[in-house]
Amino acid sequence: MSNEENIMSIEAVHNTGGDSSDALDLVPEDPALTEDLKNLTIKRIFDTKKLSPKVSKRVLFLKDIQVKHDELEEKFIEEKAALEAKYDNLYKPLFNKRYEIVNGVAEAETEKGVPNFWLIAMKTNEMLANEITERDEGALKYLKDIRCCRVENNSRNFKLEFLFDPNPYFKNSVLSKTYHVTDDDDDGPVLDKVIGTDIEWCPGKCLTHKVVVKKRPKKGTKKVNNIPMTKTENCESFFNFFKPPEIDEVDECYTTMVEELQNLTDQDYDIAVTIRDKLIPHAVSWFTGEALVDEDEYNDDDDENDD
Repeated sequence: MSNEENIMSIEAVHNTGGDSSDALDLVPEDPALTEDLKNLTIKRIFDTKKLSPKVSKRVLFLKDIQVKHDELEEKFIEEKAALEAKYDNLYKPLFNKRYEIVNGVAEAETEKGVPNFWLIAMKTNEMLANEITERDEGALKYLKDIRCCRVENNSRNFKLEFLFDPNPYFKNSVLSKTYHVTDDDDDGPVLDKVIGTDIEWCPGKCLTHKVVVKKRPKKGTKKVNNIPMTKTENCESFFNFFKPPEIDEVDECYTTMVEELQNLTDQDYDIAVTIRDKLIPHAVSWFTGEALVDEDEYNDDDDENDD
């Protein structure tokens, strides 16, 4: 029997003048069905074969609705990608003009541009400010622009580019981070892979590592003991952002490692989305602090709605 015949059959049931309980197929509770419902959170799959014939027809009707929804959703995603591409092109002249003013390209005055524009804008955003250390600020003063572009014409894949003036910290003129997202039929958008730039640090200027000096244990001659031990360790820095999350080998269960990696990946992606959706399009408002006021008002509205 086709879906259309099933639908007609359902409509016929609802149009009959019979008892309402018969129309809704209200049958005594089935112990086996009740047990299946209790175990549903464990199994994740419900056995539709145990449904009555009338309810099975209604499920077919619902599946037909789902198919139509999925077709519309696919069309929505295609149109959304086209709309985003259109407005990306409209935004570019504005972002280019912002770049020229911030970096003094179109001015003739002695002091050009807006000093520390991106550093101040980033530090005004709470999430980004938490990632920036005092040591990072010296390098971020050379940041002249942050850009975002789509990758391979896919609306979900994107690349963040940080453009720097020549500086004493690293040799790269551009630091980038690329996010590849795939569509999973069951889980929706899934982060597939992340690619970051290998930073070419100048000697003694690496901000993601620090040299720790330790005293030697008191063994051997006094002359040897006076020579300190040095060890290089990882340290907090915004520039760790350009290295995708990794987990060191630990003597713990595999599940714990997966959870830790997931947390690191989620945090990394949240930072990227904040830069893409908040900082880049509204950089001037973050520089002046107006964006912070708007965000506080938005959070207050959310709190009132929760009450």
